[in-house]
Amino acid sequence: MSPTTIHLLGGSQTDFAVNWHRDGKGFDALIEVVVAQTLAATGIAPDEIGVIHLGNAFGQLFTGQAQLGGMPATVVPALSGVPAGRHEAACASGSTALLAAMADLESGRYDCALVIGAELEKTVPGAVAAEYLGAAAWVGHEAVDTKFVWPSMFAAVADEYDRRYGLDDAHLRAISELNITNARTNPLAQTRNWTYGPDSFGADDTANPPVVGRLRRQDCSQMTDGAAALIVASDRFLARRTDLRPDTRAVITGWGHRTAGLPLAQKLRASADEPYVFPHVRQTMLDALGRAGLPDIDAVDGVEVHDCFSMSEYMTIDHLGITGPGESWKAVEGGDIARDGRLPLNPGGGLIGGGHPVGATGVRMVLDAYKQVTGQAGAYQVPGAHRFGTLNIGGSATTTVSFIVQSATGP
Repeated sequence: MSPTTIHLLGGSQTDFAVNWHRDGKGFDALIEVVVAQTLAATGIAPDEIGVIHLGNAFGQLFTGQAQLGGMPATVVPALSGVPAGRHEAACASGSTALLAAMADLESGRYDCALVIGAELEKTVPGAVAAEYLGAAAWVGHEAVDTKFVWPSMFAAVADEYDRRYGLDDAHLRAISELNITNARTNPLAQTRNWTYGPDSFGADDTANPPVVGRLRRQDCSQMTDGAAALIVASDRFLARRTDLRPDTRAVITGWGHRTAGLPLAQKLRASADEPYVFPHVRQTMLDALGRAGLPDIDAVDGVEVHDCFSMSEYMTIDHLGITGPGESWKAVEGGDIARDGRLPLNPGGGLIGGGHPVGATGVRMVLDAYKQVTGQAGAYQVPGAHRFGTLNIGGSATTTVSFIVQSATGP
């Protein structure tokens, strides 16, 4: 446990199916909506917020807008004067914002923090957006011969798994289909109303076209606009707000944060003699479990994992410890990761089904974990969930962050 318990008071998420740019709206509208929803959902007033941490990866590239730490006070004048800052760690930007907020509470500097993750990606054509997202790789040193940096990277991870352990592409297709099926019951998921045919999750080049290597269209998450936000508070704050009901609160009992070098090839070389392809990702999860006082991954009731591609989720299965290294296929075939399985992953659709506004993803994961352990996940609720994990990665597993979220009323 932390020196002071980190309490999750609730939060909010925008509808990830909305194209804000097409509707003529920018970061001001996006952040205004998510902040207003979050304050309403938690019953926290603006004058109770001590600090704001905002995760965003590519704001300048997609919109030209920097200084996003100043946007909450721009659209909610009652937040003027509250210290705020922006955090960037590619797809883990939102998680690093939450880590910073936790550190502020633990230090005693502030008692209540607003954490926001936000990204707008629909402002440019898809090919340009893919180029912008490539800024999270080692620019000019890797993936220089492709316009599709991240499909290329995770196709290379798939090839590495195949080389080390063997890999059946059908297991990647099964992960994609499961997450998109899960998203059907999530009222905020990007793909909830999308139509798929009987061959959409197979090897048909028309129904599921190749993208790069062994990855096909449904193996890839989408360009997404959206935001998510949380309110976190210290014991000191709860001592003042005794009206906040325990059954609507959760606590963050553990966290892990590891960073490796930017190049994928460097990481793969470093792990050549290791049992795990990304040992630091495995250690991130072990750090979170250890800080939470948990023996292994089976002590949680589910995990929100980073399926930017089906291959990234395939990798997380063994790195979580659900299976041994290279044996993720067993959990896919055995139904272990389904909503009613041994350890549900992404019951609300994850990134492939739910959407992936990059800077918002880490915050959205923790929000969904909060919903699960407080029984507020609706149609995608995992029955009896009291403890949930997250595993959020940025780049080619360059930055990895994990949290353990537990019901405030205990298991």
